[in-house]
Amino acid sequence: MTVKRLLILIIVALVWLPLKAQISLGNDLTEFDYSTPHTYTIGGITVSGVQYLDNNVLITISELQVAEQIQVPGEKITKAIQKLWEQGLFDNIRIIASKVDGDLIFLNIDLVERPRMSKFSFTGIKKSEADDLREKIKIVSGDVVTDNMIIRTRSIIQKHYTSKGYLNATVDIKQIKDTTRSNNVTLIIGIEKKRRVRIEKINFFGNKMVSAKALGGSMKKTKEMGILRPFTALDKTIWLSMKSLWHFNFKDLPKDVITTFNDNLKLRIFKSSKFIEEDYTEDKLNVIKKFNEQGFRDAILLKDSVYRSGPSKISIDINLLEGHKYYFRNITWIGNTKYTSGELNSVLQIRKGDVYNQDVLTTNLEYNPNSIDVKSLYLDDGYLYFTILPVEVRVENDSIDLELRIREGKQAVINKVIFKGNTRTNDHVALREITTRPGQLFSRTDIIRSTQKLAQLKYFDPQKIEPVPVPNPNDGTVDIEYKVEETSSDQLELSGGWGNGRIIGTLGVSFNNFSARNVFRKGSWRPIPSGDGQKLSLRLQSYGSGYISYSVSFTEPWLGGNKPTSLSGSYFHSLYTTGYPKSDPRFGSFRTDGFTLMLGKRLEWPDDFFSLGQSVSLEIYRLYNYSSIFSFGNGFGTYNNLAYTISLSRSSIDAPIFTTSGSDITFSLKLTPPYSAFSNKDYSQLSDAEKYRWIEYHEWSFNASFYKQLQGKLVFMFRTKSSFLGLYNRDIGITPFNRYFLGGDGLSGYNNLDGRKIIGFRGYQNETLTPDYYKYKNVGGTIYNKNTFELRYPISLNPNSTIYMLAFLEAGNDWKNFKTFNPFDIKRSAGFGVRVFLPMFGVLGLDWGYGFDEIPGIPSANEGQFHFSMNQSID
Repeated sequence: MTVKRLLILIIVALVWLPLKAQISLGNDLTEFDYSTPHTYTIGGITVSGVQYLDNNVLITISELQVAEQIQVPGEKITKAIQKLWEQGLFDNIRIIASKVDGDLIFLNIDLVERPRMSKFSFTGIKKSEADDLREKIKIVSGDVVTDNMIIRTRSIIQKHYTSKGYLNATVDIKQIKDTTRSNNVTLIIGIEKKRRVRIEKINFFGNKMVSAKALGGSMKKTKEMGILRPFTALDKTIWLSMKSLWHFNFKDLPKDVITTFNDNLKLRIFKSSKFIEEDYTEDKLNVIKKFNEQGFRDAILLKDSVYRSGPSKISIDINLLEGHKYYFRNITWIGNTKYTSGELNSVLQIRKGDVYNQDVLTTNLEYNPNSIDVKSLYLDDGYLYFTILPVEVRVENDSIDLELRIREGKQAVINKVIFKGNTRTNDHVALREITTRPGQLFSRTDIIRSTQKLAQLKYFDPQKIEPVPVPNPNDGTVDIEYKVEETSSDQLELSGGWGNGRIIGTLGVSFNNFSARNVFRKGSWRPIPSGDGQKLSLRLQSYGSGYISYSVSFTEPWLGGNKPTSLSGSYFHSLYTTGYPKSDPRFGSFRTDGFTLMLGKRLEWPDDFFSLGQSVSLEIYRLYNYSSIFSFGNGFGTYNNLAYTISLSRSSIDAPIFTTSGSDITFSLKLTPPYSAFSNKDYSQLSDAEKYRWIEYHEWSFNASFYKQLQGKLVFMFRTKSSFLGLYNRDIGITPFNRYFLGGDGLSGYNNLDGRKIIGFRGYQNETLTPDYYKYKNVGGTIYNKNTFELRYPISLNPNSTIYMLAFLEAGNDWKNFKTFNPFDIKRSAGFGVRVFLPMFGVLGLDWGYGFDEIPGIPSANEGQFHFSMNQSID
């Protein structure tokens, strides 16, 4: 028998067998003659064998209908079985002729349902990993166990582990019959991750002018394994040196030494060496981009291969063709009427003879985040429809001539500004912050600045503020849509600190988007009136009956609603007693009441990042038989601190929680009237109680923070803080109030007790950097300086739970007066920590710091310390 005839017989058999099984009468298959089909009218249709599915739905799916004429056997029966099989719900399908009465036929669709999953579990992985996978695979109890479900589940799990570098991971899904429920199974998903597959070596071939190190550095996410073989590098260096000495050939020695160290010392701290296909595809484009940056615009990737170089290692070979190196020659502008070619050349910053760099060309034409570009020059002047097309008009040898063809279009005026997504914050609160106003010319810089201002409000998720220009070409206008997503800005403070040998509890609440005008409006308490951008803060602090402090403050950021002038008012009260009843002779108290009224104004010059603040404050200190802080505390005395403060600030940070760029600088001066200058009293003869009846001083403060994104999400932060208290009259001396206490977590409390400032300094116990703290715990310093260096890396930028890690170095000190001041006498510390921002609680911090310098009189002050902080109390 020929092969052709054999194939025909096999095909006929395969076709015939399923047709023969399609329909039967009871168990007797001889009732129907398959060679001569007969036409019947369907008299009825029933369904058997199903438990969870609707019979009518199944009949509809089969497309069989009562009173319909069909051939038996025939195509209609075959299609009915196919339709039901496509649902993936059954293990077996039969259509049976339950009765035949003349030309009437009664059909029964007999089904065997596939099992359903009662539950599933994972083996071979940790519970936290299992919880992650449960969210990804999205299968629930009651799902039908189909082939598609098994394949899909296995694929999702393998993809999950492949993205983490486990290329050898295996997934085995077993179905175990559930004896407690009929037609149900339990899925046991066994996972064997095996070892992570690392990239051992990335080999570049064909690169002559661009080094392999430079190409490897251009691959942002695909990196070789770290190598730490210092002794091998040292041995080879000594051998190369001896070899060069023997042959009197030192020309190639530096290059050979560098190559030796590069091959044996490769550190991987922030980048892993796991292989991820998507990242590798992107990095291959970065390799070509690196060539383009150095003038090799024709560079191409010929081929690449990824292969095993060990049980858990792979290597990559990349074959390249560099091509020729090109240079810019003649650059011609066409279509420009608004600006001259010379003005545009100064913005483009490309000169004849520069290496041809497509990335620099595109950046300086389209968008340069660090400087002005050509497109911004036009877009900031309303030319929304501006386009520019660079065309290579001539390529000769190694030189390229460019024509930059401009279509300026017409200037666009802003028609409407619309906010979408603000569910609590009223439109006018957001509108008054932005600089894109109806009637103004369109400006890309104004949009960027407006987005930054909206982020600083803390009402919206900074990562999801999206400005969308909507052009209206018919009338030459543009609508600006700002898509935002609300985030909670209210905060609850609940903390414990250590002061005066006791634990001090603090309870505070800040409503940062309050609405005073809706306080008495029905239905506005949800749970509080909100949406007008006002701020209301309440705070209570105590450790029991011996100490209580409370404060309340209110801020209207836009006084009158038309100009960015803020008005703030606050009151605080604190009372400390010796703990005895008032009738007891040992009873003593220190009471403080403070009032502050502050006016703030945003400035437009030198730029709109500046603001000016002015305030008047009155603090009244009442001492009664209280001498543990001040020697003049015996008896009863009232001391008044009336002061005027002026501050100039500039803030250009991009986000308030996890800041990646910009700076925040504040200089302030606080002055009291020089009472002694208008008095005829001889202050050298007065008691301390009389000298400080009306407190006089001047206080100078400077705070500055700078942020810079180094690489990826890694951010560097530098902060410096300094303050100093000055005097008017040497016979009075420096005020004993308002002193500086340095060290610890900044949560010691008692800030309102005598006007003291508690400044955190990690790595040391609370306040132990205060001068002579071990002798006189309540004297305080009059000059302090603190410098902080931090590296920050975010774990989560979710606005509802922003988390970032940090490592820090701190240096600074606190001095009693100018005589003891020495800027080189500083205390140092280092450590690491974590910050967690929760909208309800603000920024919570946990740091571990180690102080490098001993503190006289306090042997354990600089030992390793854990510090808990709230709302930048350490900062």
